[in-house]
Amino acid sequence: MKFRYKEEHSFEERQRDGEKIKKRYSNYVPVIVEKNPRARVGDLDKKKYLVPSDLTVGQFYFLIRRKIQLRAEEALFFFVDDTIPPTSATMGALFEEHHDSDGFLYIAYSDESIYG
Repeated sequence: MKFRYKEEHSFEERQRDGEKIKKRYSNYVPVIVEKNPRARVGDLDKKKYLVPSDLTVGQFYFLIRRKIQLRAEEALFFFVDDTIPPTSATMGALFEEHHDSDGFLYIAYSDESIYG
């Protein structure tokens, strides 16, 4: 998936921003969250999040579900590098394994497991 955030901001700008965030907030990870264009769920009011490193992916799911006002019976999937991350992983571990060269972790969300 192409992230609009990357299209709207130059690599240098994103890299500078990512370095500044990591320096200032060492126990947090900078995350860009965008809806897959084919998804039929609500939009987020913002794309950029500063997430505690020790927060689990499952806890982050809960926060995003609440922000897009999903009902309990509605599914939500996260994709990082076209794979679904384990809900037990910490955001810090996910960041270390999958962050982009600009210093951000990119997560796409959808109501369907579109890559599987």
